Amino acid sequence: MRRTSFANWPCSIARTMDLLGDWWTPLVLREAFYGIKRFDAFQQELGIARNTLTDRLRRLVDEGLLEKRAYQSEPVRYDYVLTEKGRDFFGVLAVMNSWGNRWLSGDEGAPVVFEHDRCGHEARAEVVCGHCKEPMSAADTHPRLGPGYPARLAERPDIRDRFNR
Repeated sequence: MRRTSFANWPCSIARTMDLLGDWWTPLVLREAFYGIKRFDAFQQELGIARNTLTDRLRRLVDEGLLEKRAYQSEPVRYDYVLTEKGRDFFGVLAVMNSWGNRWLSGDEGAPVVFEHDRCGHEARAEVVCGHCKEPMSAADTHPRLGPGYPARLAERPDIRDRFNR
């Protein structure tokens, strides 16, 4: 069954979900952040079918989050290395990890925590305003139309009502 593409929706969340598309893609990225670089290591750590992993790695390379670097020539074998675009995804995974640790951990506690190298303390990701550096929450933040929102949609009354406060 073919899924609906969100790649051209006027929403960065929808476009990101179009890229992620399934539960395997963020997990492949997680393993890349944990230091996994080779196909067989991804496959072993995730228990993912080889054809599924091939598809996910190809998509991440095509989208510029991972880069293939040959480490062997006969036969050619590759490391999959995070690019700048891929490394920039860390914040998304860190926030997902923090949310999961808070709301989905059992009595035994969080399965994985992050330690901040600079201060040596356990770190919990937090969303802060890039301008004033204050924490952001749904209660004190609202969406508004950005410059890339299609003008033909922005003229609709329901859209104006949704985004104008």
